[in-house]
Amino acid sequence: MLPIRWPRGLVAGLALSLPLSVAVARGDKPRVPPPPKPAQAYEMVDAHPQEHVTIAAEPGDTKRTRPDTRLDYFGHNMMPVRVIVTNDSEFTVTLDDARIHLITADNTVLPAATLDDLQRRMFTMRSATGTKIPLGIPVPLTVGKNDIDKKINEDDRDFGFQTTEVRPHTTVAGWLYYDMQGTDPPFLHNATLELKRVRYAGSRQLLDSFEIALRPAKDPSADPGTGSGK
Repeated sequence: MLPIRWPRGLVAGLALSLPLSVAVARGDKPRVPPPPKPAQAYEMVDAHPQEHVTIAAEPGDTKRTRPDTRLDYFGHNMMPVRVIVTNDSEFTVTLDDARIHLITADNTVLPAATLDDLQRRMFTMRSATGTKIPLGIPVPLTVGKNDIDKKINEDDRDFGFQTTEVRPHTTVAGWLYYDMQGTDPPFLHNATLELKRVRYAGSRQLLDSFEIALRPAKDPSADPGTGSGK
C-alpha cells in the first residue's frame, strides 16, 4: 500500500489540556502549498506519450523547493520530494497500489517514509522530555510526543496527496519523504525515483513503470536554509 495518506493520516492522541491545545491550535492554521504545474513543466520528469500520463519529481534539497511544514524533516535527514502526476488520458488513473521508491546511486531502494517513520525520526529524547510553555499559570505544561504527532498529521493533511485518483486531464501532487541517514552525500546524485503499479481505475491494467532521474541542486551553497520547520 502506498505509504502516504490512504486514508487520511493516522490520528494522533491528544492528551494536552485545553488551554495548551487552544494555544497550539491558534498557530497551526492550514498551510496552502503552491499549486502544482503540469508535470511536463518540471525538469525531472518521465512522460509516457502512449499512455498519456506524465509524472515529475521536485526534490526539496533547497529551501525554495521544500514545503512550508511545521517540522523540519529535511533537518532530520528526511528528503522531501514532491511527486506531480498529470493525466492527459480519457481514463482515471489510480495510485492505490503504487510503489514509489527512491533508488540511490549504490542501488539502495528506499520506500517513502510512513507517518510512523516520521514520528520516530522527529521524536528525539529532547522532545520526549518536553518543552515547557509559560502560560502564566502555577504549573507549566509540557509539549512532547502528542504535539509532534499532531504537527506531523497536520503537515500530512496540508502537504500530502489529497487523493489517490487522478481524473482525466487533471494534475495531482503531494510530498513524500525519504530517509537520507546513512547514505553518502550528495544524496540525490545519480538517484532515481521509481513508480510501479500505477494503473487505470476500475481495472487491473498497469501502466509501464516510471523512472525519473534525480539530481541535486546545481548550487546548494546558495541556499543556506535547512528548512522552515516551525
